Amino acid sequence: RYHITIEERELTQEEKQKQDDRESMFIVNDFANKWFQKQLTQTSEGNAVAMRYRRQRGLREDTIQLFQIGYSPEKAKFWEIATQAGYKEKYLTNDAENPPYLGTGICAKSQDGRLYDRFRGRVIFPFISVSGKIVGFAGRLLVHSDKAGKYVNSPTSLIYEKHNELFGLYQAKQEIAKTNSCYLVEGQMDVIQLVQSGVKNVVASGGT
Repeated sequence: RYHITIEERELTQEEKQKQDDRESMFIVNDFANKWFQKQLTQTSEGNAVAMRYRRQRGLREDTIQLFQIGYSPEKAKFWEIATQAGYKEKYLTNDAENPPYLGTGICAKSQDGRLYDRFRGRVIFPFISVSGKIVGFAGRLLVHSDKAGKYVNSPTSLIYEKHNELFGLYQAKQEIAKTNSCYLVEGQMDVIQLVQSGVKNVVASGGT
């Protein structure tokens, strides 16, 4: 009708594989996100963490649900749960040294080749794309440690680049469109506290 020529071409095998890899990583992240949320709300260790956060930060239950906040326990092994469920190691770990940076990096490998959970002992904040897909995670330590950084982020991958992501964008998109404005703040908790206080058009950058 509008005299627009649509050029169609078949994807190469490499492009098809990349597309399959991306979808597999989104599926792994979604599985992990649901597991993290379950650990926060349905385990004794997670309930203690959630209670502490509610007391210290004043977080409401609906806020925790809105931002899909979760918890990665110290002792429960996500890598074991995931591999038993049939998820492949190449999507659980991350080859950060070699493009195209395959794998989510939810798990990592020790020097002796054993899998472990990257985010263990941390409160989990998922980064959600505008379309609602989980692209990565930030894990925050509850207790200060000289041996570990306060935050650990998902490594660069096919679906996640820290400098390209805005935490809270998925939750804020409607309010941003409505007000034609957006506040940029430093961290995840800044976003969450403002949203809970009624300022909904707010996001945080993935890095400093």
